[in-house]
Amino acid sequence: MNNPLNIPKKQKLTKKGQETRSRIIVAAAELMYEQGVARTTIEDVQNKAKISASQMYHYFKEKKELVQEVISYQTLRVIGTHKRYLSNLDSFEALYAWRDFIVNIQIKRNCEGGCPLGSLASELVEINSDAQQEIMSSFFEWEDSIKKGLRYMLNQGELNSDADPDKLALALLAALQGGLLLTQVRRDPTPIIIALDTMIEHIHSFKKI
Repeated sequence: MNNPLNIPKKQKLTKKGQETRSRIIVAAAELMYEQGVARTTIEDVQNKAKISASQMYHYFKEKKELVQEVISYQTLRVIGTHKRYLSNLDSFEALYAWRDFIVNIQIKRNCEGGCPLGSLASELVEINSDAQQEIMSSFFEWEDSIKKGLRYMLNQGELNSDADPDKLALALLAALQGGLLLTQVRRDPTPIIIALDTMIEHIHSFKKI
């Protein structure tokens, strides 16, 4: 396979080795998203990636190391997808386009699965300090991406001087995560729609007249 998400590469691996390593990470990420980290065994990953036990051990000595790579992979995938919208966040129209993108994903998934990063966080942050730090950094990166968009709107005159892009970005990310969780629990997109619309309406209250 190629490496469309720029999965971090290890030095001294051949091209085939890099591809095998990436395939293992993608297989592990899919399994851990579908059935959880605890329920995903090394053997499950081997079978999905179609590799031998010796190949697995060659690339990953223990499951903990693989989990760290899964977090990095999901960070690249999730934030990379959202950046298509957040990198062009220059208006309220753009903000609603991002909202529609998020809602449509949940509708297509029948509200199953939730946020890949949120799912990892709920399972790992209390039991794995390394994972907690990695996931925290991932959410800071996501939050910073939102901040940049709102700061751009402020600088472009879309928002008035009372707007605080840092606080608004954190509140919007919190609304997003909470909305996704309740949408997953209820199997209904209404929570994520209400959460995002309420926050965007609040941001709109700072619209420059």
